[in-house]
This record gives sequence, C-alpha cells and structure tokens, in this order.
Amino acid sequence: MPSPRSIQLLSDDVINKIAAGEVVDRPASVLKELVENSIDAGSRNIAIALVDGGRKLISVSDDGCGMTRDDALLCIERHATSKLRSADDLERVATLGFRGEALAAIAAVSRFTIATRPADANDATEITISGGKILEVRETGAPPGTTMAARNLFFNVPARRRFLRSDQTELAHLRQVFLLHALAHPALGFRLVVDEREIYRLTPGASLEDRLRELLGSPVVRALRAVDATHEGVRVRGFASLPHTTRGDRSEQYVFVNSRPATAPVVGFAIAEAYQSLLPRGRHPLAVLFLEMDPSLVDVNVHPTKKEVRFRHPPAIRDAIIGGIRKALAIAPAHGSQMPSGLPKMKDLFVPAGRPATVSRSSDLPGLPAFPYPRVQPGGGPPAQNTNAGVPAAPQQQIENSGRDDSESHRSPWLWCRVLGQVGGTFVILETEDGMVLMDPQAAHERVIFERYLGEAARGAIHSQGLLAPESVSLPPEQARVIRKFLAAIQEMGFGIGEFGGDSFVIDALPACLGNKISAAQLLSDLAGQIEKGTPRGSSASWIREQVAQAACHAAVRARDALKPGEIEALVRDLARCEMPYTCPHGRPTVIFMGFQELKKKFGRA
Repeated sequence: MPSPRSIQLLSDDVINKIAAGEVVDRPASVLKELVENSIDAGSRNIAIALVDGGRKLISVSDDGCGMTRDDALLCIERHATSKLRSADDLERVATLGFRGEALAAIAAVSRFTIATRPADANDATEITISGGKILEVRETGAPPGTTMAARNLFFNVPARRRFLRSDQTELAHLRQVFLLHALAHPALGFRLVVDEREIYRLTPGASLEDRLRELLGSPVVRALRAVDATHEGVRVRGFASLPHTTRGDRSEQYVFVNSRPATAPVVGFAIAEAYQSLLPRGRHPLAVLFLEMDPSLVDVNVHPTKKEVRFRHPPAIRDAIIGGIRKALAIAPAHGSQMPSGLPKMKDLFVPAGRPATVSRSSDLPGLPAFPYPRVQPGGGPPAQNTNAGVPAAPQQQIENSGRDDSESHRSPWLWCRVLGQVGGTFVILETEDGMVLMDPQAAHERVIFERYLGEAARGAIHSQGLLAPESVSLPPEQARVIRKFLAAIQEMGFGIGEFGGDSFVIDALPACLGNKISAAQLLSDLAGQIEKGTPRGSSASWIREQVAQAACHAAVRARDALKPGEIEALVRDLARCEMPYTCPHGRPTVIFMGFQELKKKFGRA
C-alpha cells in the first residue's frame, strides 16, 4: 500500500491564491476592498472605472494621503497594514480595513498596478505586479493620492474565472458596492464610469437625504421618514419607509455599523418587529439605517468579508432600532403608551410637492352631499366654494357639528372628501381634494377596531360588554394550557373569562369595541394561537398586538356586508382619525389613492 503523503508547508504562491479565494470571490469584492482603502486614506473624492463587468479593469483613484515608496512596496505583502499595531487594537477597530490581506490577495490573481504620491512628495511611485510577482517599480508623475487598478482578474486562476457570471450580473454586484459606500459616506464625492460611460458623479459635502435622492430617486425619498433615536449608548439614524412602500425582499434595507456596510441577524429581526402588523406577509420595508456606537461594543472580525458583525449587547441594538422606526412612523409603542400624532397626509405620500391639484367638474353631475371634511385654505379661511362645479360645499352647520377639532384635522389623511358610492358591492369610492380614493371597508374597519382597542388599553379603561348568556368553551389541552397561563392578562384586556373545570372556560363579557358579530369560542381559540406564537419572543406586548389584530379581523365587517351610507360615512370618519390609516393591522392597504395628474395621464390628458 502507498504510504500517506508527508506534511509540508505550502508555497507563498499557493497561500496567496487560497487567501484570494476567501477575500476575492468576484469583481465586486475587489472594488469593495479598494474603495475601503481609499476611504481609510482620508480621501474627499473617489473615482471608479469599470470595464467588462470588472473582468478587464477595476480602477479606483482617490485624493487621499498617498504612500511613500517603502509603504507602497510593503502594502502588497500579506498581513501588512497601517491600521493595527497590537491585538488590543482589534477590540476597537475604527477603520474599514485592518487585516492587511486584501491587496496581496488581489495582486495574486490579477495584473495589478499602484500609482501613489503623498502630498509633500515631488514624484509618485508606480508598482506593476502580475500574479503576485513584482515586475517593475519606478518613479512617475501623478497628483497627490493613490490609483489602484486590477486588470484581467483571475487570469491565472481559470477555474475561478469560469465561475464568474455574465458581465451584466457582475456589473450589478459592482454597482451595489458603489451604492453602499456612496450612501455610507455622503460627505465624499464619488464618480462611476462603466465601459467609458459616466454613470454617476456625486458631489462631496452632500446630506444623506440629498445622496438618497441622487441614488434612489425622489419618489423613493418622498416615501421615507427620518429616523433618529438613542438607546443605551446606541444611536440609530437614517430613514425608513412608510408602510405603503414595500419590496418583495430585503435587498433595499441598507444598514451601516459605524459607517461600515454590515449587518447582523438582530438588525433584520428588529426592522421586521418595528413593522409588525403594518405590512402583509412577504413584504419588506425600505430602510437606510446608521448604527453608531463605541467601537468596543461591536466585533467586526467575525466574517471573512466583514459583511456581518457581532454586537456585545444585542438587546440594546434591537430596542434602539424598533424605537427609532416606530417613532419615525408615529406608531404607538408596543407597551401601549400614548400614541404620538403627526402622520403625513395622503397627498404628501402620493402627490409631488406643490400646489394641490384641481379639477373641473361637469355641471351635469348630480349634486351629491359633501362630506364634513372642509377643504382648508392656506390662509385658514372657510371651505372653498367652486361656483362652476355644480356641487355644493359642505354646509357650515354640518361642519361645525362634525365634532372634529384641529388636531384631528391635522391627522386626517385628507383635508376634504365625500363618499361617491360602492363598486362590486365591496369597495368604497371617495373623492378628496387631490384625487380619488378606493377604500376596503373590511381592512379599514380592522384598523379602526385595532387602534380603538389599543387606545383604551393605553388609558387603562377597556370597556367590556356583557353577553346575553355566558358561553362555555372547551379547548384542546395545549390551547387550554396557554389560556390558563395568561388568564390574568386576558382578563385585564377586557375579557370576562374564568375556568370552568378541565379544559373548559366560561366567557360572560367581551371588549365592547369588538362588537357583537364575533363568536366567543372562535375568539378564545384564536387568542390561544396568537399568544402561543408570540411568547417565544419573550414580549407580552408583541402577542397583545397580534391577538388584537386577529380579533379585529373576526369583528370587522365582512367583505360582502351591505353598508348603509351613514355606516360608510362613519367608517371614513373613524379611519381618518386613526394614527396609521393606510394599512390594516396585518399590513394590507386600507386605501388606494389615484391623484388627478395620474388620472389625466391614463386618459392621455397630461
């Protein structure tokens, strides 16, 4: 039998190629490392050039501190870095790069050039490397800063080159790296040239909002709300989207930890928890969040490409994110404290900034009664009178008797509206000052019941309504165990419930806001299921919100329930007073808005 192979040390060439496989898996990895070096060098402007999806060329030029000849030669050696001096420095990493592996790995699998010059030097140093071997070192002329270019990536590792995707796919990954670093550092200027065509020229000194507008577009920025909160030494700032703007995945959730593009499982969980009951299943919000904390509270040395980090105190991170997003969206805190007001009006969400849209109405249309939400003029004058419309404005006496104060008017998603009718026996059509609104009565009723219940819970005054006859409910053993465990909490929530022996319970009262259309037996079973799902998170507030939302579904009007005009108007009034009138407790939309400009475009009148 052949003897086993003896153990031997690998050559530097093999070691570098193995390291390259960990650090450099595609062109985007090269760009990430080079841009991070430029940022760490104190650059103000960074220019990037790409050719053929990064296969032929990835070039990064900056106006940073530059390097001397000796430092330039040393920087391509493995584990050579200017950012660490001892093991203790790993506990407080404040730079993007620190391991000293990237440049050696990139040089090992490409034809690599470095041209660098400190500001106080007369000449620049240019180094040419091919496959990890230094071919030439010479003096040259160049502006202060550094230019690094990787050409013919993986030319000497054909197996890795074959695993690259199409140019379009690799370019998409490269542009994602560019976007992340441009968002992370709005104070820096960035330029991106792809196949000799300029794609972006971002000026330095921009605010985060301006940078978002440049990269993501104005419509996306209008759907975002500013986040800024501090909790136990962790600051969260940035932007999060309103519930009506979602995506099918988390690809547009950008998270930066001390300005490093990175994330951790607790971050994704916290974002999802902040939008609990606001988004439908499978939908995700947009978010651009910066987490700022002492570097000693985060470990960035836990992932080969530094994409993930580990926090010393994950609960503080979770609570800071949840609190910041809920505050930005004006959502009631989960523990049931007083709900903040100040949600944006619907016209701010869907209509570009400017004067409210107007429309001429035909005098042949019937004069339907106006709804008691008067159109508010910029100067605070009386409701607008449209003499040519043939539709009378809301009578002043009706307005005065509507019972809406100024605070309610500011919270309403519209300034003026009237009910036009129903379509399909289900959806309600409204006219507002800015366009047409379709309302789902069932989703709207769920939201109204949900917030009414939470409001009563926040005040500690949940009103109960006794049943005509107490109902006895028998549950499966596991559900009965859950109900018994949380019996006191359920009673505090307005349910008149007690044990009736074995796995049976007797119910003689329900929260009054749930109405009389719900089966006590069905409700108790749903409560058990919701509580059972919520308890693993260890938060009583979470399962309270979930089970109230479930109860609201059963108590709300059915999709085919016939509604009288007075009932529709009452539902519209109640929805307008809600803190989050745009979605039901499960995240389905309650209203869909179509502005007059959009209607004109659809009919070719724009």
